[in-house]
Amino acid sequence: MLDLPIRASLNVLVLGLALIAQQALAQDAGALPPSTADALAQAASPQAIAEYRRKLKEYLAAREAFEQEAGAYWSLISERRRGRNAKRRERQPITLDDYVLTHPPVYTGPKRPINPDPSEEPEEPRRPRKYIPVIADFLKAAIEQYQFVPQRPAAEVEFKRAYARYAMHAGLTREQLVRVYSFETGGNGNHDMQSGVRNGSRPASTAVGYNQLLTTNSVELLAEQGHELLRALNDKAAHMTGAARKAMDHKIAVVRRMVAHARSVPDEWSQHEKIGDTAQGWAMHAMVLDVDVGPMLQTHKLLTSVIFARAKGYTRPLSAAELEMMNLTGDGTGLDMVTMPQALREQVPTSNFFQRGGYERNPVAIRHNTVAKLLAVTDARMDSNSNQPGAKELALAF
Repeated sequence: MLDLPIRASLNVLVLGLALIAQQALAQDAGALPPSTADALAQAASPQAIAEYRRKLKEYLAAREAFEQEAGAYWSLISERRRGRNAKRRERQPITLDDYVLTHPPVYTGPKRPINPDPSEEPEEPRRPRKYIPVIADFLKAAIEQYQFVPQRPAAEVEFKRAYARYAMHAGLTREQLVRVYSFETGGNGNHDMQSGVRNGSRPASTAVGYNQLLTTNSVELLAEQGHELLRALNDKAAHMTGAARKAMDHKIAVVRRMVAHARSVPDEWSQHEKIGDTAQGWAMHAMVLDVDVGPMLQTHKLLTSVIFARAKGYTRPLSAAELEMMNLTGDGTGLDMVTMPQALREQVPTSNFFQRGGYERNPVAIRHNTVAKLLAVTDARMDSNSNQPGAKELALAF
């Protein structure tokens, strides 16, 4: 990712080249080929600047027209979403008219021209890049905030077996778990896989593990499912003695403190997100790495979606692709797609289930631009990735 916006970077590049050229010309006017010298001499000519201003005016007019059209479209998307939510509260049927049936407008106008005289306009300020913590940060925070080191599995299959046991007992199926794992991790991810991290690359987000939990997910699950996590840990501790029991008692005490901290704010995503952006939230997120707690957090990330659907009257078992829609977009938005009849799925654009920024950053939703197509490509990726070694190992863990 560039440190500077693209246009600003180009302006800096043009300015740098101009300065280098001026120095070179001053030192040796004959050193440059005639064609290059002529190009540099004409780069900031009055004619070039006039042409730039004409093109800039055309560009700004085109962008303004597009933004008006796009703004109206996304306002309508929000309006229809509010209408559907109101209908659901009143238990009224949702029809095709409750969705926007056209796709978002796409900008097809001219590109922003490059200013031949960068000194004419100030360089755009560098936007600070938000730091995304990595696994080492989560582990460091756990030690500093809670004096705790997560118990890592001796081998990946140990984590998978713990996940399979707990998830099956909770009522999830092998098909759901293996296929969602296959989609989220590419079919070969470990319990400590972080989104975007490949061979030292920067993370795309704080999402970690089989179902790619964010820091906010971990805080929210500790707040909402803390009683269940503690019950399961206490049941396990009852069968332990010696050093193992002592270590488990310490883990239980840490989880109890984390639960209390997570519950110290209102049970709202925005409040949990604020904690997730702190060292304390990073420490809570380290629990996804623990061989006892991590499988439970990964399970409840999916189980809460199943429970949500049932509470809304949707009793049919969720397919893995449907469960993934709820996992990806949130329970309310995902259920909107899940409860949609097939005839509507074929016609309703995926843009109905996104905010504008999220949609424009999601090439899959743009390419596969109806609910039916999005579910189909999700299923196809699950099919393909389920043949990977990691997915096969998870399947055998059952």
